[in-house]
Amino acid sequence: MSIRFFRIAAVYFVIAIILGIIMGIAHDFTLTSVHAHLNLLGWVSMALFGMIYHFYPEAGNSKLASTHFWLHNIGVPVMQGGIALSILIGGVIFTVFAIIASLLVVLGGILFMVNVFKHVKA
Repeated sequence: MSIRFFRIAAVYFVIAIILGIIMGIAHDFTLTSVHAHLNLLGWVSMALFGMIYHFYPEAGNSKLASTHFWLHNIGVPVMQGGIALSILIGGVIFTVFAIIASLLVVLGGILFMVNVFKHVKA
């Protein structure tokens, strides 16, 4: 599971960099919150998950890790898409998508915490 998290973290890193460059070139920083979330929830968090699952393979090889991976990787892009569309177009439906996806990320985070307490030992 650690390799999956590292690879997808690298993808989010590049997407966030590209978004940042586009915003800078356009001098339009409307999507700054999306850029920040892609960096923090995508690049940084997933790289850290990958490291923890690498150093604690029992945690990384668990069903909790797999479920966490999918919840996080469904939640983050849907949430960021919902936020971006809500900012750019408006409309309650995009906000609803962002809220539902945020809850998936929260659930994934809770599973991560349970996994750490269950499998990460000194």
